[in-house]
Amino acid sequence: MTSIVIPAHNEARVIGRLLDSLLADCPGADSSGAETDIVVVCNGCTDDTARIAAARGPRVRVVEIPVPSKHVALRTGDDHARGFPRLYVDADVVLTSAGARALAEPLYDDTAGVLATAPERRIPLAGCAWRVRAYYRVWQRLPAVREGLFGRGVIAVSQAGHARIAALPPLMADDLAASLAFAPAERRVVGAARVVIHPPRTWRDLVKRRIRAAISTAQVEQRQGPHGASARTSKADLLAVLRGEPKLLPGVVVFVAAAVAARRGAQQAIRERDFGTWLRDESSRQT
Repeated sequence: MTSIVIPAHNEARVIGRLLDSLLADCPGADSSGAETDIVVVCNGCTDDTARIAAARGPRVRVVEIPVPSKHVALRTGDDHARGFPRLYVDADVVLTSAGARALAEPLYDDTAGVLATAPERRIPLAGCAWRVRAYYRVWQRLPAVREGLFGRGVIAVSQAGHARIAALPPLMADDLAASLAFAPAERRVVGAARVVIHPPRTWRDLVKRRIRAAISTAQVEQRQGPHGASARTSKADLLAVLRGEPKLLPGVVVFVAAAVAARRGAQQAIRERDFGTWLRDESSRQT
């Protein structure tokens, strides 16, 4: 049985679109003949997230906890999930049941050595400010972004892969830490699965999201020490993008501007080791 765990904190505006997508074409069973198990963990919600999720019927189990913590929500989801492979899906993305099945498929084969999978991204940029569009055109071409499992809002693991990430400490960049926990041969981006990632629509919200990324990356690096793996963007990465597509020069300028703004905005939190303040982007949750 494939289990899908969805942590949700005040996601009333978007939880319905994800659940409707997961349930729309789902026959109720995966390729092994077992039903798909969906658990929504409403953590510290003060809106209608739980009611909206529960309204999707008995295929969706809703668990409510009082503490607004994604890490606690994920572990609570593990306590209630019934099987493997197991998918962890952010409430503000859109994934189909066919995509979920495609992610689970490689994880059934214990001999392949694949412990974790993630989908290809689709980032709809219509309606976003021009600087946001320019930023993502560059970001999506970076090697670490193309190859890593982070920044997709979805990660699927086998039982052995789950044991690897369950040992991780609470981290703001849980998806980055999970991606780095697997060697390249142990993780796979599945082309047959696509997730819709709704980007920030304004420059201000983009910078807010990048500040959060800078803080969370610093936390991961502090945990790993100087010899740990990294997903940071280097000058060489940006130069390689420009060599391949010189027309992206304005986008690279915007990318660097966002990185500088994020670094400045993150300085105090990193200095004070404040890794608990979640800078939430609300513009991507507009429906």
